[in-house]
Amino acid sequence: MVCLRDPLIQKVCELYGKISKLDNLSPSKDVDTLFTQLVITCIPPYPMDVNKLCTQIQDMRTNLIRLCGNAEGLLEKHYSTILGSYEKPLHHLQLFPYYSNYLKLGGLEFDLLSKHCPTQPTRLAFVGSGPLPLTSIVLASHHLTSTVIDNYDIDESANSMASKLVESHPDLSKRMNFYTNNIMNVSEEALKNYDVVFLAALVGMGIEEKMDVVEHLAKHMAPGAILMLRSAHGARAFLYPVVEPRHLRGFEVLSVFHPTDDVINSVVVARKCPKPSVDKSLIVCIKCGDQLFNSLGHKSLIEELAVQEHLC
Repeated sequence: MVCLRDPLIQKVCELYGKISKLDNLSPSKDVDTLFTQLVITCIPPYPMDVNKLCTQIQDMRTNLIRLCGNAEGLLEKHYSTILGSYEKPLHHLQLFPYYSNYLKLGGLEFDLLSKHCPTQPTRLAFVGSGPLPLTSIVLASHHLTSTVIDNYDIDESANSMASKLVESHPDLSKRMNFYTNNIMNVSEEALKNYDVVFLAALVGMGIEEKMDVVEHLAKHMAPGAILMLRSAHGARAFLYPVVEPRHLRGFEVLSVFHPTDDVINSVVVARKCPKPSVDKSLIVCIKCGDQLFNSLGHKSLIEELAVQEHLC
């Protein structure tokens, strides 16, 4: 197979073989070494379209992303436990080995958000916050200093660990909330209150799962609200799922940014499309899925589709 002759893919396959044989993905010398090698291999810019990889490598990539996600979760639990042992956990965040990356990513995401949301959001949801909610903490501490941030995770123990980190902080303890819930079960009554929703990279590790989440958010978020997602580009797609604009039905994609430094994740910014008041005999918008034009009107179908291209 052509892709199996690619030196980078050969190296990723070699590391995948070693990682998949590990008995435990909790932080250890062997685990840390292998995942560090994997990240170093995938970080440099590399012209690669993951959709064109052969089936064997696609399957390997899917399994590797899940292994990376499991290892990341265990790493966060490990350091959340350590930080939680301090009287003031937030004074020791630098103990987490990738804290500087979160500072860079938080600053990048805030800059992108500010371009499309010039006023500071009143309320923000972070979906998939985990036991070490560094993005929420960085945003609340350095950028969104008056915003209320509601963190959602399906793991009750992760939320318990996360809330312990901020409970001693006089400001963040009042502005950061933690809810144990699958976002698919969060209703419109709750979601319509958010100006911005962040979706963590590993919420929906398969693209079908992620599209289900996006569809739920498109159905229940307030029209005009901002959705921030993390994606991956080039060889970094071996570490995290890729979100493409075509996956975001119901949203207008505003920005896509691919870092080239040690910040791994790409960032996608989208806005919930408005819902126009129209009747049932309408043509569906080819970009966002909303119904826009009366198919019984005087315009030809071709004219209507041409207009739709510019609406979303």
